[in-house]
Amino acid sequence: MKYFYFFLIILLISPFIAFAQQKDRTRLSDTLKNYSAYKRKLSFAGVLQTRYVLALDKNIDINGKNFDPDASKAVTNSFLVKRARIMVKGDINDHFSANILANLAEFSSDPTNKVLENAYIKYTLNQYFHIQAGQFRPFFGIEDIMAVDIIRTLDFSNQYYAFGKNGWQSFQTGLSVLGNVIPGGKLRYFAGVYNGNNKNQPSDDNNTKNLYGRLEADFLKDFTIGVNAGTGSLAASGVGQAYGADATVKIPLSKKIDLLLMAEYKKGANFLAYNADKQTLRPALSEYQMQGFYLFPTLRYNHQSRRLRAMEFSCRYEYFDENNKLASNPRQTLIPNMSLIFADDFYAALQIGVAIDRFKNQVPLTTTYNRNLGYVQLQIRF
Repeated sequence: MKYFYFFLIILLISPFIAFAQQKDRTRLSDTLKNYSAYKRKLSFAGVLQTRYVLALDKNIDINGKNFDPDASKAVTNSFLVKRARIMVKGDINDHFSANILANLAEFSSDPTNKVLENAYIKYTLNQYFHIQAGQFRPFFGIEDIMAVDIIRTLDFSNQYYAFGKNGWQSFQTGLSVLGNVIPGGKLRYFAGVYNGNNKNQPSDDNNTKNLYGRLEADFLKDFTIGVNAGTGSLAASGVGQAYGADATVKIPLSKKIDLLLMAEYKKGANFLAYNADKQTLRPALSEYQMQGFYLFPTLRYNHQSRRLRAMEFSCRYEYFDENNKLASNPRQTLIPNMSLIFADDFYAALQIGVAIDRFKNQVPLTTTYNRNLGYVQLQIRF
């Protein structure tokens, strides 16, 4: 008899249980009428990068400038805080978000036009279409695609900073769209329009906007090729062009050892050199060209112990010429580096290396001078 009552109770309450489960299962998809705060959240992140640098050559300071020992008291070694970045991301709902990135280390010097880096609003429709407006890094090469808070060696390449100063990359203000061309992300596109006069400016410095486009494709597993093209201007320079290509590949050599290879080539107009030339009859803008390439091999040993996650040994080689047609003086840079990674994804890493710079023609009492800079660098992401 007791089993009869037990089954009777189950039969009586089962419709209510089923109704409750059905109501809960369809609550979001069928009954949600207001998406204002759907998936709303606020997240914080950051990176702190400190380093000790030592000039390894006589009469060379930590900035690579040759000096006269009788006339200057130059600094040849120093502790530095290179980056102290705070990142804030606010997801308004499942489509809208706001992103802010500030580098507080810039307050250690003149902070004018420096501190604020990312400041943009992003709208995500689906995997094929994202649009962002504000201040961001145009996707114009490998170093723009990688996370801004992951530095695998001493710093970004020389070409990255030169192209950034000329408005081709680094932090710029404008509008960009990006997304997958085909499902799964094997082919991706990036395109945009922006001022091209660098970050934290009150407005553009002319009426011409910079345009850029990039296609990125995964041909094989862990093998990616990208191509870039752009057009733009800076101040009264007139319109110039830039383009480039890059490749990345990851090759597993054993269960714990991987070889990472990155290579990039870029060529583009040097607006700064053109605007600085005060000749009455100066050459056309097309003659003021900068170009360069680098190869960045990294051998990674995945130690995977509780405290030491990995070790990386790398040696980036770069060839860069800031004015290769009119005043060619190529700079070659070699940076052997060892990284001890104490937390996955570079959340804690100690790096030791030497930056070796060689110029075809040295200019005394300037930074265009052969030098070797030793460094020990500690970076923490959070």
